[in-house]
Amino acid sequence: MNILLLNGPNLNLLGEREPEIYGTTTLAELEQMVQARGQALGHTVRALQSNHEGALIDELHQSRHWADGVIFNPGAFTHYSYALRDAIAATKLRVVEVHLSDITRREPWRRVSVLEEVCAHRVVGKGTAGYLEALEWLVR
Repeated sequence: MNILLLNGPNLNLLGEREPEIYGTTTLAELEQMVQARGQALGHTVRALQSNHEGALIDELHQSRHWADGVIFNPGAFTHYSYALRDAIAATKLRVVEVHLSDITRREPWRRVSVLEEVCAHRVVGKGTAGYLEALEWLVR
């Protein structure tokens, strides 16, 4: 199985940005962790992070025939990107929406996900372990 690991804006600053909320694991460490677990399970994981909405949409489009599933932390785009929502719906990819923090217990504006309805599953508030849970869910 081919899995796309997609991370949105500001996730390149993992390990530095608000570690009390997002933890101390860097993006490189997170990607390596998910790729290693994927490989151990016999699957391929390809990773991309971008701070640009269009780049994330382009990657979803380009991966639609390669990827069997997507682990996606859309960052702040979660709350307002109808363009990403439409890209997920259009590509028909099985997407697991992942958030390091529990967005349902944060600021009111963070509690809204415009992507939730087009995602197959959602994991929130489990830190980096949430990414592994998303991987396990996809390969089941």
